[in-house]
Amino acid sequence: MTTSTIRRFGAAVCAIAVAAVPACSPPPQAPSLAQSAASITEPGGALVIDGEQIADPDLWSQATSEGTITLYSGYTQDTESEVLEQFEADTGIDVKLVRLTSNRLYERLTAEYSTGRLDADVIRISDPGFVRGLAERGLFQPYLPGTANNLQDDVSFDDNRYFRTFNPIYTFGYNRAVVDDTDTPTSWNSLLEDRWDDKLGIAQAGSGGSALALTRFQRDVLGDDYLRRYSSEARVFDSIGAQLDALARGEINAGTVVVSSVNIANNENAPVDFVVPDEGVTSYDYYTGVADTARNLAAAQVFMNWNLSTRGQRVFTDLGEYSVRTDVDPPNILGVQLPDFTDPKVHRITQEESTTHSAEDQAAWNSIFGYNE
Repeated sequence: MTTSTIRRFGAAVCAIAVAAVPACSPPPQAPSLAQSAASITEPGGALVIDGEQIADPDLWSQATSEGTITLYSGYTQDTESEVLEQFEADTGIDVKLVRLTSNRLYERLTAEYSTGRLDADVIRISDPGFVRGLAERGLFQPYLPGTANNLQDDVSFDDNRYFRTFNPIYTFGYNRAVVDDTDTPTSWNSLLEDRWDDKLGIAQAGSGGSALALTRFQRDVLGDDYLRRYSSEARVFDSIGAQLDALARGEINAGTVVVSSVNIANNENAPVDFVVPDEGVTSYDYYTGVADTARNLAAAQVFMNWNLSTRGQRVFTDLGEYSVRTDVDPPNILGVQLPDFTDPKVHRITQEESTTHSAEDQAAWNSIFGYNE
């Protein structure tokens, strides 16, 4: 949920309480969702976190001397902030975050790189077409993290220029303040029942790689007729963040959501839950790589090492994302155990699937929903 929505919630609480108390303080900062590192040591000048070496003495010395990186990221603001909070606490390296939606991020990256003005040390982006486009233009440099162990298949791309770093989970959710326990939806098809008429939401397919991954899943698993029926009752939002805000406020009763965003929204007292439906969920790739323009190269490499380490991957699962390591368990969020990444219920949209079908899926979605960009 966005900060502005939290402030509106806080303002509403103040308004209710104003007759009883003379003033209302801002709501306290929500606690961190990610657990802190169990141990951080520097034996012989190396950096070791939770028993795993993140940087050897030479790399760690150079990284601490640089002391900072600039990260260009399409990851949602709240989730990226949680990740960076843990990274900065573990390493003491400051991160300057340039955060935009993936489509806007791609435009900015290519424009700044073409004019020699790009200041990125690390790039994080989700859309497979975008990350391939960046790689083809030379925006990444090869780097194999020393922590790249026990990885799933299909994690390293383009000769180690960028890595699948985690996989968010896209499903649907509902507002538990307006939906009775007896009416909780359990399947995608249950959202087509009359009781959801004019109470559903969805983010437009062009809002990023996540929305197109959901469209691929819905067309492949549920079918176009499902989307036609859903579209007749759904309100379309420009972004998944805007839709989650509306869901939290009760403007819609149910809609498509990302599990990690629901987790963070709950941590900020929003009454939203997610469902692992009978028909399954979709999962999409998030990629990270060292930028060709990196000025703080050692610190950027430490960031990559940390992201793919057991410690970094557990931060992602604490938030609600799937790890790309085989030795890290799937997330357990809000008391719901997510299925294993290899479970048939989890439909990962591969890079090849996405690039093959994205234009067709975008056009089909726009036609079904009557949406003009």
